[in-house]
Amino acid sequence: MDRFTISLDEKLAQEFDAWIAARAYANRSEAVRDLLRAELERGRQAHASSQLCVACLSYVFKHHERDLGERVTQLQHAHHELTVASMHAHLDHEFCLETVLLRGPTAQVRAFADAVCAERGVMHGKLNLISVDQGGGHGPHSHLGHHSYHGRHDDAQHQHLTPST
Repeated sequence: MDRFTISLDEKLAQEFDAWIAARAYANRSEAVRDLLRAELERGRQAHASSQLCVACLSYVFKHHERDLGERVTQLQHAHHELTVASMHAHLDHEFCLETVLLRGPTAQVRAFADAVCAERGVMHGKLNLISVDQGGGHGPHSHLGHHSYHGRHDDAQHQHLTPST
């Protein structure tokens, strides 16, 4: 682990310590590491150096909006290779919250999220995207003959996605 020292003026140090306390960080080092990771991730995404991602798309929508459920479902089916899972929660008699877990090429995930959020009746859409690399340099593969955690042989093709660091 590399160590370095930074100097902060008193006001900035006090504001930083208040920020750390509000988020319940154990120490300044953990907070600085998270800030650096977040900034490096923003840079990767801004410069399109991220080719693959995992993402969480959350949005609130009007339950009774004409054909909205069907339109969103059609979008998910049209992009089934991106959609991992979804969860639906009823907020009240009019509004629902849906969260969709996604993975795949960053540009396609962003385009899918934009299409969902642009649907009439969808509001408060937010995409949380994390760049990933294909872990260990392996492409799609299977673990032939290995037992999965379900006790059956795991022969399905899959890939390991590791968060970019």
